Amino acid sequence: MSSTPKFPRPSSIPWDAVIRLLRWDKPAGRLILLIPALWSLVLATNGRPPLLLLVVVVVGTFATSGAGCVINDLWDRNIDPKVQRTKKRPLASRELSVKVGAVVFGIALLCAAGLTVFLTPLSFGLCVAAVPVIALYPGAKRVFPVPQLVLAIAWGFAVLIPWSAATDPPALPWPAWMLWGATVFWTLGFDTIYAMADREDDRKLGVNSSALFFAEYVAEAVGLFFVLTVLLLAQAGIATQLNVLYWPALGGAIFLWTKQYLKLRRQPLSRDAYGKLFGENVKIGFLLLAGMFLGCLF
Repeated sequence: MSSTPKFPRPSSIPWDAVIRLLRWDKPAGRLILLIPALWSLVLATNGRPPLLLLVVVVVGTFATSGAGCVINDLWDRNIDPKVQRTKKRPLASRELSVKVGAVVFGIALLCAAGLTVFLTPLSFGLCVAAVPVIALYPGAKRVFPVPQLVLAIAWGFAVLIPWSAATDPPALPWPAWMLWGATVFWTLGFDTIYAMADREDDRKLGVNSSALFFAEYVAEAVGLFFVLTVLLLAQAGIATQLNVLYWPALGGAIFLWTKQYLKLRRQPLSRDAYGKLFGENVKIGFLLLAGMFLGCLF
């Protein structure tokens, strides 16, 4: 009698579902993690990041964010079917098994870990420190009133790891921490917007989110997060001596974030509207990246 294979045969796995599990079919969420890493590389190297390190950061970001999405769906496989936005995710719909999800998570994490050979000891230590934050974030919504703060701290490693890898000797000077703070507050802002689409589902399920925590003051909270982001980005620009070309980009970001705040004041919006506001932050992030790069040219 032939034994049952330990894992599904590769030919039997719906690979399009694996792509969706990693969220590679929705690049906005991957790019919004890559952006702070690119900010960090540009400012740490005065606009001249080494090509190898740039490739390592880009590939590592996609691998890490993919692993984060999988562990999130493993945590929430019994909750996601009850949420309108997430009920068709591969693990929630049982299109993929938990076993396949665990294997995909392990492979993505190994890919990210393999890239650490190109990093400095400080960067490697930061990578290790980031893993438990990424792994525990999905559980934070069950016990912590503002789980988006845990995500924001995880996002902050996207600044610290590249900066410490790009400097010789490896270091995290004050401008790196200002950029870290800007990233934390920016993440709190855009992920609170993202959470606003799920408020009714989260309330019924008894899980936490910043959108529920701030209640009727959620628009003001998002506005405050964006104001703090701007102040820290301005300080980072001054500290790294960016030229005048940086400031129009920051001004454009202020304009777009103000528009978002004013739209949120008119809530409730549709689920799609919250998703579009979240997606606009990718464009804002790249606008700021362009400004940082131009600000380093002269």
